[in-house]
Amino acid sequence: MFRRAFWFTAGAAAGVWATTKVNRQLKKLTPESLAAQAADKALEAGHRLKDFALDVKAGMTQREDELNDALGLHQDPDRPDNVTALPGPRRLRAIEYDPHDKTTHRSNRSTVTYNRNEDH
Repeated sequence: MFRRAFWFTAGAAAGVWATTKVNRQLKKLTPESLAAQAADKALEAGHRLKDFALDVKAGMTQREDELNDALGLHQDPDRPDNVTALPGPRRLRAIEYDPHDKTTHRSNRSTVTYNRNEDH
């Protein structure tokens, strides 16, 4: 008799356990629960995207500072924070006209023969 009572109790406990497990899974599959899960995943993705954008912005700022240092562009204290001072003008070397070079231009277009199709 104890054997039958034991198996009856074990079966009842397994049935209750399985029923609660199935009910929990069914509650997870309701439209409201699925919508809440989707919203949570969207918020999580948004936070990850924001963190990525902040990392990219920090890297851009670091690289911009490196380039400004390399090019000699320094911050002028009289200017706002987002404007950098440019270095002085550079002296450019004049290009001499070569009459045998067909790619140079002169002010008189009739003397220069330049074939634009040679570039393609």
